[in-house]
Amino acid sequence: MFEKTIKQASDMLHVHNDLTKFEDTIIKGVSIDTRKIEKGNLFVPFKGENVDGHQFVRQAIEKGAGAALWDKNVANPPEDLPVLVVDDPLLALQSLANQYRHELNLKVVGITGSNGKTTTKDMVASLLGTKYKVHKTQGNYNNHIGLPLTILALPQDAEVAVLEMGMSGFGEIELLSEISQPDAAIITNIGESHLQDLGSREGITKAKLEIVQGLKEDGLFAYYGDEPLLQEQVKDLSLGRIETFGRSEANTIYPVNIEMNNDGSQFETSLYEGETFFLPVLGQHNIHNALAAILIAKEFDVTVEGMKEGLKSLKLTQMRMETSLGKKGEKIINDAYNASPTSMKAAIGLVSELDGVNKKILVLGDMLELGDNEEEYHLEIGRMIDPGSIQQVYTYGRLGELIAKGASERFEAENVHAFQDKKELAAMLEKQTQSGVLVLFKASRGMKLEEVIETLTN
Repeated sequence: MFEKTIKQASDMLHVHNDLTKFEDTIIKGVSIDTRKIEKGNLFVPFKGENVDGHQFVRQAIEKGAGAALWDKNVANPPEDLPVLVVDDPLLALQSLANQYRHELNLKVVGITGSNGKTTTKDMVASLLGTKYKVHKTQGNYNNHIGLPLTILALPQDAEVAVLEMGMSGFGEIELLSEISQPDAAIITNIGESHLQDLGSREGITKAKLEIVQGLKEDGLFAYYGDEPLLQEQVKDLSLGRIETFGRSEANTIYPVNIEMNNDGSQFETSLYEGETFFLPVLGQHNIHNALAAILIAKEFDVTVEGMKEGLKSLKLTQMRMETSLGKKGEKIINDAYNASPTSMKAAIGLVSELDGVNKKILVLGDMLELGDNEEEYHLEIGRMIDPGSIQQVYTYGRLGELIAKGASERFEAENVHAFQDKKELAAMLEKQTQSGVLVLFKASRGMKLEEVIETLTN
């Protein structure tokens, strides 16, 4: 991880105060939370709407922090403490991350997309991990604060960093790309998330393509080639190396001979004919994510056997097609970390195609940040659910009720239920579950459907 003396750190930043008496103090690691301070950390305070982190600087140092940043516009920096007075703590954090990234002898893979970026991150890290010492974004550390913290936490012997890049508006991905300077970049797809901020899928495409702004001159750009909006906008970019993945044969890599079952998927690819890959994750869309990971693994000279092993041993971040058993023996698929119309349709399609169960139940909640057409999107999801493949639909939330309304156009009334209370939803589900039942949970993260899952499993 980032480790410097205060003098060395000061030389990396524009510091406004005299730190001579502290200059030999060692800083090791960075923290923004006094509850998680470790010995030697550089504490970075932020000014929020309700709380100013500067008021916790003394507490952070008393708990073991080696030093702290301090905004020059905040009065009375404590002269008895090792504080580095800078123009802006956030900009200083980002600058340190960028400089540290260039000190390390490592490659960076940047990943963005409306859906699937966390799953693809896990896949890329798993495949590359068969050959290199790989570190990846943890949790939701994928924004203008989280990505710099991820970089600054990299061990000095790291060989590859796989960095997820999230955003809610224009300019954010460009910033993350400029900070991390990726050697390879992926766009998984273009969906509808953040429509309320970006206005259209064309706007989302433009924002996602900002990932190439920091891409190394000889870096590889890989994107989902079956998306017309990406195809159109990529034409206007000056990029040296572009490859695509997807279902159609026009892509650099596409799947062939797909066999799907309840444990995952087997498939071959156009690049490695006769070689069978096993992916222990459900869903056609996840095969596309795996193709992106294979392209990157090929770029990094991972062997085909290494790729196979990386996919076979894949461990996904929680709540991404995470399967478990309920206390009555029912099979639960938890895909409730995030949701958009694209990803929800994919999840419903997956469950519809699965065999080997007696009854299939969907538990669907609000999809957030969809803008002016959010109600129509939810109605559309309900209308596309096939009662020939799905037996019951349960919804949670204000917008989820519209999914139920749409589903009611095709389902018998007793098979569609809308809830505003999680305890009532959980109680109804408990009456329906038993061995041979499959339950899919899908909603945006803010709906916290895992609280219902806990009732079924504990």
